[in-house]
Amino acid sequence: MHRSSGKSKNSKASHAPKQKISYEKKADPAISEYSTSSLNWLRKAEFLMSAPKLNLCVEDTGYEIAFAGRSNAGKSSAINALTNQKQLARASKKPGRTQMINFFSLGNPDQRLVDLPGYGYAAVPEAMKIVWQKELENYLIHRKSLQGLVLLMDIRHPLQHFDVMMLEWAYSRHLFVHVLLTKADKLNRGPANKALLEVQQQLKKMKLNFSIQLFSSLNKQGLEELASVMAGRLNYTLDKTLGFDLDAIPELSVDDIEDEFIDQDTESNLNVENIDVNKNEKPE
Repeated sequence: MHRSSGKSKNSKASHAPKQKISYEKKADPAISEYSTSSLNWLRKAEFLMSAPKLNLCVEDTGYEIAFAGRSNAGKSSAINALTNQKQLARASKKPGRTQMINFFSLGNPDQRLVDLPGYGYAAVPEAMKIVWQKELENYLIHRKSLQGLVLLMDIRHPLQHFDVMMLEWAYSRHLFVHVLLTKADKLNRGPANKALLEVQQQLKKMKLNFSIQLFSSLNKQGLEELASVMAGRLNYTLDKTLGFDLDAIPELSVDDIEDEFIDQDTESNLNVENIDVNKNEKPE
């Protein structure tokens, strides 16, 4: 009598190494292309001018995005990382070095990046802080070409008094704000994501529908995401949004148009014949 080995026919299959299934969402190629192109475009940034007051700024035309935040939030470092230029915005170990409104052109003067004076921490006389705050307020309220703000906050100390004030100013003027939680490299991934979620929840409680992301100038985290957001607000478009050349498509001739009508008539007759056949069919 033949004894069964007790093994299933599929025993080999059950012991075979299991193939790992990836649930990671694939990036949209079109979005990736736009992000990369936007980042390359922002790297064309060039210093345009500095102004101590609103009435001395660049002509109020075109589009501009302004970087704002506390003096120790890493504003200059973020601009330098985004534009891939170490000294475009003057970074310093001493917070508060940016004391004027600095303008940078992006290929043309009508698309600009703006570096605003830092607030809240700078080791300067109180009278100077008051002047900066006044000019900052004038800029935010009266600047017509301002499309929105990139508001930087140290991920370890978000939503400080002046941060909230800036958010309220922007909201009152119907300005777009993209919150950048900087120095994300100072925290591990878990705590960093937790901080991101907490700030998102706080913004929701304040009824502020602003976008937000993690960012690190040190390890280049979040560069493409930031570039895409800025490019969209600065009216940047890809050089070729279509995969074919419209000019290369030949125009229709009279013969083509006649042939098209003939084809349409033929197709219509076929459809009518099919309908008649279906009507004569008996239900099963």
